[in-house]
Amino acid sequence: MTFQQQIQQGIPSELPQPKPFEPQINHAPKRKEILSEEEEKLALRNALRYFDPKFHAELLPEFRDELKKFGRIYMYRFRPDYEMKARPISEYPCKSEQAKAIMLMIQNNLDYAVAQHPHELITYGGNGAVFSNWAQYLLTMKYLSEMTDEQTLVMYSGHPMGLFPSHKEAPRVVVTNGMMIPNYSKPDDWEKFNALGVTQYGQMTAGSYMYIGPQGIVHGTTITVLNAFRKINKSPKGGLFVTSGLGGMSGAQPKAGNIAGCITVCAEVNPKITNIRHEQKWIDEIHENLDELVQRVRNAQQNKETVSLAYLGNVVEVWEKFAEAGLKIDIGSDQTSLHNPWAGGYYPVGQSFEESNKMMAENPELFKQKVQESLRKHAAAINKHTEKGTYFFDYGNAFLLEASRAGADVMAENPTLGREFKYPSYVQDIMGPMCFDYGFGPFRWVCTSGKPKDLQKTDEIASKILEEIMQNSPEEIQQQMADNIQWIKGAQENRLVVGSQARILYADAEGRMKIAEAFNKAIKKGEIGPVVLGRDHHDVSGTDSPYRETSNIYDGSRFTADMAIHNVIGDSFRGATWVSIHNGGGVGWGEVINGGFGMLLDGSDDADRRLKSMLFWDVNNGISRRSWARNEGALFAIKRAMELEPDLKVTLPNLVDDELFS
Repeated sequence: MTFQQQIQQGIPSELPQPKPFEPQINHAPKRKEILSEEEEKLALRNALRYFDPKFHAELLPEFRDELKKFGRIYMYRFRPDYEMKARPISEYPCKSEQAKAIMLMIQNNLDYAVAQHPHELITYGGNGAVFSNWAQYLLTMKYLSEMTDEQTLVMYSGHPMGLFPSHKEAPRVVVTNGMMIPNYSKPDDWEKFNALGVTQYGQMTAGSYMYIGPQGIVHGTTITVLNAFRKINKSPKGGLFVTSGLGGMSGAQPKAGNIAGCITVCAEVNPKITNIRHEQKWIDEIHENLDELVQRVRNAQQNKETVSLAYLGNVVEVWEKFAEAGLKIDIGSDQTSLHNPWAGGYYPVGQSFEESNKMMAENPELFKQKVQESLRKHAAAINKHTEKGTYFFDYGNAFLLEASRAGADVMAENPTLGREFKYPSYVQDIMGPMCFDYGFGPFRWVCTSGKPKDLQKTDEIASKILEEIMQNSPEEIQQQMADNIQWIKGAQENRLVVGSQARILYADAEGRMKIAEAFNKAIKKGEIGPVVLGRDHHDVSGTDSPYRETSNIYDGSRFTADMAIHNVIGDSFRGATWVSIHNGGGVGWGEVINGGFGMLLDGSDDADRRLKSMLFWDVNNGISRRSWARNEGALFAIKRAMELEPDLKVTLPNLVDDELFS
């Protein structure tokens, strides 16, 4: 069968042969056994309902074995034989160009070069899934191949509920992931209901089909590192940045460090992912000996090198060893997946990678104890360095949150509302006041032709637009504009593409709309193929996350989730091709609500109208909420937006004189 025929077939009418387990692939760790005997039967019934009853007797023992071995039913037998990658949009069998774009993005999220655990349909973060099993993938792709522009596909936490009559102005796909009743949104609830096959963790962009590999976070990380050095009034040249995590988004850190021009030491316990990042040239060197690593860092500091060094081992060892050796760390953070601390997101010091994987499945309570012991040691080692001048920031991965729950010394001596921890979130000190409040966030696009020359053309267009905008930009956003122009001009030489021909830059509403409008004109002229627009949920208005995206909101509303819901509803009737809303993301299940979108530009007048309507709302929705919280930058930005758009009328706060309370 051809690729197109396999897509159109969906779930095969005859059972494919079982597939051998491939140990060379980076697999998800075994999930802990959490289901009762009756619940295991229910999980099996739930899995078998995708298949004709004549196959149930053969599939039942196989699925039972998967549940026992892996803690989940992935349906490995049904993994497609064709190569999993984003193909040129013209190769997809569809009645709707918009549906083709979504198929392309789904396959990109599962590309072996992009996905963290491709056979388990997990893109990044240890549990950020595109689907829960391969039957869902097959059925979804079949539905997309049949869809017209008068239908909408409803995705129910990985499960394709079906095609529903709609209209061309409606989203082609509506995605929800993990939208639990609040009292059933604890970590063990995810383990249980995911094992039952009734919900999934879509992370921030995996379940939205908008992940573009580590590049998606490289730009934000580069800005963060640059501004962290600016905060301590030091040049990145010869400066030392210590962090951890090379899987998924965290793999962006060493590349961002190289772009910023500093020395980066990034620890990672998984040898497979460490070697992958080295092969992809996202890290320069791998070290396994701490004494040799110390000497290598000393040499790099002396020579003011720009270099990224991976330590194959636990980051706690690095912090402790560098303190013992008297190495000065300038800035430090952590980007392990602490939103998922008990199932492979964080590995405790003193245990091997293999021992930890076994323990988390077979003795989860002991594993939890080991993780919390490690977090206490981790925090204690960091504290030694910060006492000597290291600037440490939480990277929104729930490090401080989980460390505090473990009893680590991370709480502020004199806490205030929103500043409970000893160290700031990077959003509180850097990204919030410098970017999000002014409307700058991670705008991204994918060239669906798959041609590098199309990506180069879009880079040139974006660079030209930003330079034109900067000429008339107010002083308050000149630095943001300059950083982004520098970024996009260096994007090609930094070799950021992994998987699809994609790009990201931080832009405000004006920048996003003008860049998108220019892309659409270039498509209309035949200069480039169709382009998919999107963004990370880590943005101005897509996410309500009290310990990350909205951590610099101090009016008490950071624990509310109205903004994310408003965002996705507004995007859906303003022209998005697909929309998504998720429980959980980079900070954990039950800790955040994320809203996202995707939009296809096809050169049409309809696309031009939609992009202007939707992108304006997608950004200014968040600025208005931030301005109501009395954030200075957001007040400036929303007043400017109202001057540029007379139909925008936003409620502004009346500021209260602090002297009244003295």
